[in-house]
Amino acid sequence: MLQTKSQDIAASLQANVALILEENRKLADRIQYSEVATIIPFIQGAERIFLVGAGRSGLALQSAAMRLMHLGLSVFVVGETITPAIREGDLLLAASGSGTTSSIVKAAEKAVAAGAKVVALSTTAASPLAMLAAHAIIVPAAQKEDHGTTVSEQYAGSLFEQAILVLTDAVFQTLWSLDKTPAEELWKRHANLE
Repeated sequence: MLQTKSQDIAASLQANVALILEENRKLADRIQYSEVATIIPFIQGAERIFLVGAGRSGLALQSAAMRLMHLGLSVFVVGETITPAIREGDLLLAASGSGTTSSIVKAAEKAVAAGAKVVALSTTAASPLAMLAAHAIIVPAAQKEDHGTTVSEQYAGSLFEQAILVLTDAVFQTLWSLDKTPAEELWKRHANLE
């Protein structure tokens, strides 16, 4: 009996991994990569890069912050105690599926007021965040309040959050291929107090 339950759970896990991967593959086919490509000159031209997101979107952007730091860029995660004031010449990379998360919109408003550029990652161009952005990258995933299964069978905004992680990793890979710094050099910047 216990063996059967374990096999059922294992089969469920395998099916859910397949579901998640398939949804991400389908989403990847719907992304406008010419839109995503515009983030490259924004990053390259920024004096400093600030990243902001709430919840799991914020966690995905923390991962992106680490990779950008590995490239030797000056990177800050909004909300950390050592994050300085944003100013003209800086870039704020902001993620919000709905584009209405108040703390993210407020950060974008402050960035614009300071003369910084904002690049938004969102599921919709019709949002306060997208309207504030110099450029909005639309990720055609379900928003966290979309409890239907037409866009995604996953819970809440999972597909959006996964896409943010994958897209920002692709941005890093692209920047790295342009930079041509050997992996051994990037590794010297990796955290060594772990």
